[in-house]
Amino acid sequence: MAKKASGSARLPSSDQRAQILARLRSLKMARSIHTYTRGSAERFYAWLADHRSGTLPDGPAVWIGGDCHLGNLGPVAAKTGEVAVQIRDLDQSVIGNPVHDLLRLGFSLATAARSSDLPGIITWRMVEALIAGYEQAFDSRHRAETSHLQRPAAIKIAMKAALHRSWRKLDRQTIQNVTPRIPLGKRFWPLSERERSAIHALFESTPDSSIGAALSRAPHRDARMKVLDAAFWVKGCSSLGRRRFAVMLDIDDACSDGHPPYLIDIKEAAAAKAPKDPGVRMPRDPAQRVLEGARHVSPMLGSRMCAARLDGCPVVIRELMPQDLKLDAERMSEADAVKVARYLALVIGNAHAAQMDHATQRAWCGELRRQHPKTADAPSWLWRSIIELMAAHEEAYLEHCRRHVVGKTVR
Repeated sequence: MAKKASGSARLPSSDQRAQILARLRSLKMARSIHTYTRGSAERFYAWLADHRSGTLPDGPAVWIGGDCHLGNLGPVAAKTGEVAVQIRDLDQSVIGNPVHDLLRLGFSLATAARSSDLPGIITWRMVEALIAGYEQAFDSRHRAETSHLQRPAAIKIAMKAALHRSWRKLDRQTIQNVTPRIPLGKRFWPLSERERSAIHALFESTPDSSIGAALSRAPHRDARMKVLDAAFWVKGCSSLGRRRFAVMLDIDDACSDGHPPYLIDIKEAAAAKAPKDPGVRMPRDPAQRVLEGARHVSPMLGSRMCAARLDGCPVVIRELMPQDLKLDAERMSEADAVKVARYLALVIGNAHAAQMDHATQRAWCGELRRQHPKTADAPSWLWRSIIELMAAHEEAYLEHCRRHVVGKTVR
């Protein structure tokens, strides 16, 4: 026990986290151009802001993911256990131009291809597949083909892992619930007394009915919630530095009867930096905005989320499900890269199309196809934009690496 105590004592306290997390974020972003682009969404948004109106197609205002890079897509589970590939992170979800999601995904795929040492010809074919998959979601003539579209190998592997993942495996990989306690270490850090008190108050003092409604085993209205343990969670890249907590929750003493605890993720919600449509109204509260975006873009995930306040801070609460996984597309074969591009574009297209009536779908698909050159299967604006983004981020990535080595934390 003394050995464990001394190990915990070396973990950072709440007032020591910021500097350590900033260094960790800088290190993560220095690992590859692909990880850099995943963690530098603000640079992508700045690139969008620098481009004059008319450079990109102006789509109908719908809820978008806002940061649809590869790591933010993957298998997610509904409360019923059903699994599908959807957008996994809605921190930047806004009502905006759907083409921004398409471009963000295309750019992410291109950097993944570069990290996989795939030739430029494959990148071009990926962009062709990207636009084809996206447009398919809006074409009623080919919509029946969607359900029969063969999953690429990378998607199949992730889906198989998600469907066969058990609570026991999740406990080993994420949180051990034998004691029950959260093992402090590299990924889980101790809480301050104020943080611990706030978390207990959130679930125990005045339990919000929306929390229970979001759980997979929805408790009755007067259920008693008890926090078994909680810790600061070191997770993510672009969100490192914001408050993130893992919580083990017992309801009506079910754990004493042998039931596993609920594993809860509490994530601070911040103002969106993704460009939104100027003529729309969204929830002013960041957590409510994320929740509303999830319900529209990733309904399976949205049904498992709720918005709350933790010590005055807006947070999004969701139950952790064993099937939730991100795609590992760092190393793709040439054949699978093209299939992944088409499949994921279709996923995003379906999320957008579900928010449009048939007339709007036809008009948007027609606008995209109108901008296709007759000599190619991908629009020049998409290819040109990806090339510009690659060039700008390559320079920024190398500068980030230089500054990281000389010891300057890059934000």
